[in-house]
Amino acid sequence: MIAIKKIQGVAIPLNISDIDTDIIIPAQYLTSISQKGYGEHAFARLKTDPDFVLNQVKYQQAPILLTGANFGCGSSREHAVWAIKELGIEAIIAPSFADIFTNNAKKNGLLLITQDQQSVEKLISKAEETLLSIEIDIENQSLVSNDFNTIFTIDEFFKHCLTNGLDELDYLMSHIDDIRKFKDQQINNTLFINN
Repeated sequence: MIAIKKIQGVAIPLNISDIDTDIIIPAQYLTSISQKGYGEHAFARLKTDPDFVLNQVKYQQAPILLTGANFGCGSSREHAVWAIKELGIEAIIAPSFADIFTNNAKKNGLLLITQDQQSVEKLISKAEETLLSIEIDIENQSLVSNDFNTIFTIDEFFKHCLTNGLDELDYLMSHIDDIRKFKDQQINNTLFINN
């Protein structure tokens, strides 16, 4: 993974609640064992509407998605996160996220920021009026846009991994010397007890 300390750019206003993983990436596109190639099919059903927000050129490769509550509900497909990341989205701001989607996002370096309903609605409304730029400082856990400034919470382990470009395996491997030392101590303790 790439280390991410700040995310800054245009916010995409997707004012819909309960977007499930089948809306994010429909099942008929789950044909590959690779993590690549899902972005082109992301939100395929919604994209049939020419006015759908992600069809608009001004939001191509925008790094932040503003959306409604319960984002990522439905099936546990990790492909939904892969598809979103291929769109260039690095962070999603919503009132709530589905648990399994949250875990998949963490494993793949997608930042999810929970904000209260009123704040999210305010940001979406501004983003629908004009191009809204948001700056997210992950290390300081701050979210800033025009007259909107707030702090967000983030799991400390995920924050460490995200800001250092580590996935869970990378994190474990960064402690390989400690793991080997512990293993050797356990073997030595077992030998001592058996003698």
